[in-house]
Amino acid sequence: MEKIILENGLRIVCASSPTDTIYLGLAMDAGTRDELDSESGMAHFAEHLSFKGTDKRTSRQIITRMESVGGDLNAFTGKEETVYYCTCQKEHFARAVDLLFDVVFGSVYPKEEMEKEVEVVIDEIESYNDSPSELIYDDFEAMLFPEHPLGRSILGNAERLRQYQTDDVVRFAHRMYLPENAVLFVYGNVDMKTILRRLPNKALSRLKHHNVLPQSPYCLLCDYVPMHKVIHKDTHQAHIMMGARAYGGAHPSHLALFMANNILGGPGLSSRLNLALRERYGLVYTVESSLTTYTDTGVWAVYFGCDHKDVDHCKRLVKNELKRLCAAPLSEKALKAAKRQIIGQISLSYDNFESVAIGMGKRMLHYGKTQTKEEFVARIQALTAEKVLCAAREIFNPEQLTILEYK
Repeated sequence: MEKIILENGLRIVCASSPTDTIYLGLAMDAGTRDELDSESGMAHFAEHLSFKGTDKRTSRQIITRMESVGGDLNAFTGKEETVYYCTCQKEHFARAVDLLFDVVFGSVYPKEEMEKEVEVVIDEIESYNDSPSELIYDDFEAMLFPEHPLGRSILGNAERLRQYQTDDVVRFAHRMYLPENAVLFVYGNVDMKTILRRLPNKALSRLKHHNVLPQSPYCLLCDYVPMHKVIHKDTHQAHIMMGARAYGGAHPSHLALFMANNILGGPGLSSRLNLALRERYGLVYTVESSLTTYTDTGVWAVYFGCDHKDVDHCKRLVKNELKRLCAAPLSEKALKAAKRQIIGQISLSYDNFESVAIGMGKRMLHYGKTQTKEEFVARIQALTAEKVLCAAREIFNPEQLTILEYK
């Protein structure tokens, strides 16, 4: 793995892979959290509009540039970043790099495309609103982070989106889409010297903009206060979330919490929650616990859907499993089994090269460093039952749960 920082602040990280397919992208420090109060949904909207025309390419030319050689270009927006990424054969690497930098740093956000794209995003919002099992995650984060950008929907709202003009998007991009806010990540059979030779002028430019708003203020988090809310919806099932704030990605107990969450309600059918709610009682089709990590905080949550008459029973079963995890350290046998499961999951995930590349870029963007699979496995092996217990007791406290119910 190689890393370098250019004079204009652009960070580049690359790692070799066993194939001639190249996975690359630009991770931008420009997410929902970086929006001003007047810019709700702007990070996601700017991502959409970035594909609609640049100084030298039309929307159609952007779409076909990689597809014409069998490659792929895509993007997504999160609470703390926007990531543009591309997949191509090694021989088309220069084409991919040039296109990425043109889309990210050369977009003109054409006015004639805005009205059409607003409706596309609003359709995305309505599609999301039609899925309570997805929408509940947004409403839950709004409860955990009231009056804070982290509690804001990534998609924004239709009324505000229809008010945006090209100048609004340009101001956001000029403030946030700068080389010092970016990481170029490359995963494939290519070295740093080759990458540097292929960089377009936009990658080397300082791209300083004048007469723009200052950097978005960093909003401090207020103290966590548990809440309980019931929202009445006309749905066949009740949808429930129970959880709390969690550790940030750099917190020393983050990995211990990751293991505790994996035991509680991770991706396997053998998770404690699945065994208790589905296998033992047949009360739910889906029950899972998730851990979402931001730089300075996080979200831990349990989600399940069930018949309305079974809500209280399911909530009691969830709390019982939390109490079990918080009662005593894992046995040596249970700890070894938990480590073996996570290490297996990690090893399998590294076969998804695109995910590995994006993870490498995001970690460099937020923490200034990367992590190999071997380093990750070593950290898992170093976990003790006491560390896992301490993390569980601090975050999984049944008396400190925020609860959201769609009924």
